[in-house]
Amino acid sequence: MIIDTHTHLDDKRYIEDLDEVIERAVEGGVEGFLIPGADIDDLPRACEIAHKYENVYFAAGVHPYNIDSYDEKILRGYLKDEKCIAVGECGLDYFRLPDSQSQIESLKKSQQEIFAKQIELAIEVKKPLIVHIRDANEDSKRVLRENRADLVGGVLHCYNASRHLLDLSSDGFYFGIGGVLTFKNAKKLVEILPDIPKKRIILETDSPYLTPHPHRGERNEPYYTTFVAKKMAEILNLSIEEVENFTTLNAKTLFNALKSVN
Repeated sequence: MIIDTHTHLDDKRYIEDLDEVIERAVEGGVEGFLIPGADIDDLPRACEIAHKYENVYFAAGVHPYNIDSYDEKILRGYLKDEKCIAVGECGLDYFRLPDSQSQIESLKKSQQEIFAKQIELAIEVKKPLIVHIRDANEDSKRVLRENRADLVGGVLHCYNASRHLLDLSSDGFYFGIGGVLTFKNAKKLVEILPDIPKKRIILETDSPYLTPHPHRGERNEPYYTTFVAKKMAEILNLSIEEVENFTTLNAKTLFNALKSVN
């Protein structure tokens, strides 16, 4: 069994065939799904989907690109929902920055403040974090540690193969591995994968994005975690069943509510 710990099933690209997408995944052995929260406006749809399908759960949070829409009152409301099992995806993303240095510093400060608020919220509601990090390794690690994120732990979504972040495993953080592992240019991730403690690895797709080989160029979907598991098994010299077993156990350990998935 596989659990896709990061799939945007609330994306408009699934509106026409969501039933089929989930059915295809289940038939392929993917039996648990977690929809991350990226934008306040998407939460109603994520919540609706989670309540429609037994093995689908969701998280409530605001992506660093959407911090202008941050509303703690709304997040708190969703975090009370029985199928809301995490806070995020939240974090830091410095990939797209404005031109002037003053604007850059202002944006970074704003992202860090909203990230810290969501860490505090996760600690308060006792739910793990889904953390997005892009081109911001040092600041992300500092914000996590300064705000005691180790009290709840979480996952580094789409782990970027930074050794600087690897010791966050001792702070209760897991490493989300998805389709990037199958890319030809993923040499750093392939190299570092054996150094990640097996008890800290979970599978994800980030669908409809980051579609793995051999389906590059197509819409990604949860069934394609099977290709990630296959590639991981090759790299770690394990059977696919072993990879499925330890990643599923890890997902259930991190996200307690997923223990009901079978």
